[in-house]
Amino acid sequence: MNRRLVRSLVALSVLLLTTAASLIFLQRHPSVGRQLLGTSPIILGLLLGLYLLFMVSLWLIFRSSLIICNVRLPQRETLLVTAYSSIINFFGPLQSGPAFRALYLKKQHAVSLKQYTSASLVYYFFYACYSALFLIVGVFGWLILPVGLLLLGGVFFFLRRPLAKVSLRFRQLGQLSWRGIVLTALATLLQVSIFAVIFYVELHSVNHGVSVRQAFIYTGAANFALFVSLTPGAIGFRESFVLLTQQLHHIPDATVIAASLLDRGVYVAMLLLLGVAIFGTQGRASIKRIKS
Repeated sequence: MNRRLVRSLVALSVLLLTTAASLIFLQRHPSVGRQLLGTSPIILGLLLGLYLLFMVSLWLIFRSSLIICNVRLPQRETLLVTAYSSIINFFGPLQSGPAFRALYLKKQHAVSLKQYTSASLVYYFFYACYSALFLIVGVFGWLILPVGLLLLGGVFFFLRRPLAKVSLRFRQLGQLSWRGIVLTALATLLQVSIFAVIFYVELHSVNHGVSVRQAFIYTGAANFALFVSLTPGAIGFRESFVLLTQQLHHIPDATVIAASLLDRGVYVAMLLLLGVAIFGTQGRASIKRIKS
């Protein structure tokens, strides 16, 4: 059987199972459903604003990746590509957002797949390191933060040569590309930090007993689902990672599920608003160039 078909079937199965499990959970815990329906408009507005800020961090990451690839795009175009890829990453098959960006850059700006893959690996490196750092700080406390930062710096120091070899074909490391790497590191830190705030607001709105340290552990565990997920938005995988690490964060299952449902609802609403903004303007005509 075709490997892509198998992946699609697995992703569909996980989505269906997650949806069924969520419906069963809400049926057995009607109070959770009522609590979600009664979520304060202020909380919903705050989460929507935070997710818009999250989109800004994705835009900054995309721009820093372009610097690593030594490519310059108009600001409006980078905004459109970021927004459109985020939409298809959630609603499209599998995790198709990065593939769309790579294909767009290759067709429209002659950026090779190796170039963009190299830039993406730099991003995933920092994403994994920051997620691990949040997890460690959440478990061991703030005093471990300096040690974690030193370890992060040490890992990057020892990996600088492999990173240089990966990017040797387009010769930016040591010149312009180091600027792109630093900007990617800062933008990724912003992204993961926004995630932590979002998760804390969601968890605390459902269960006021959730602490910042618990939200840090939750963030670190949830973020690692990105590397193994096959479903849009890591649906099912992120929840599994968080539930499997419950002995670390000690957040009740009901709180995790309720916060996850709240998160998915707000994120989908934000993407729908983003889609209306794109397809209701000239952005649709600009993005259609990739099909030519």
